Amino acid sequence: MAKTVHDFSCATTGGKKKSLGDYKGKVLLVVNTASKCGFTPQFAGLEEMYEKYKEQGFEILGFPCNQFGKQDPGSNDEIMEFCQLNYGVSFPMFGKIEVNGSGADPLFKYLKKEAPGALGTEGIKWNFTKFLIDADGNVVKRYAPTDKPKAIEKDVKKLLG
Repeated sequence: MAKTVHDFSCATTGGKKKSLGDYKGKVLLVVNTASKCGFTPQFAGLEEMYEKYKEQGFEILGFPCNQFGKQDPGSNDEIMEFCQLNYGVSFPMFGKIEVNGSGADPLFKYLKKEAPGALGTEGIKWNFTKFLIDADGNVVKRYAPTDKPKAIEKDVKKLLG
């Protein structure tokens, strides 16, 4: 049974498994992303926050998902190219996953259990739901898709000390 986010491994865009234990000691923001969503412009704010705090031990981990309105239909390579060309994304992006249902990635099953949404619901409602993780791998807070990166920054700064 997983005790922290660091106990999980996830597939990279190239299909290799990456241990999230590699991020021990870093504050993480885990985001389910999509390339063709009304919230897609949040990539710009996420990248800005990443650039501002990465030297202080902050990482954003992006997980493309096609479960909401089929808004990320491309291959992992196409998604990466889109993110880099349109938003200059340099934070780690992982392979496309599911966040809800029987095929949900184990990491997201864990995140939803640790930080339920409104009224205790575990399901993720839409793209760009965000989870803030402390340096020890504990889930601190869940943010709605409408929560812009700027609104999350104060919580990130607090965890970075």
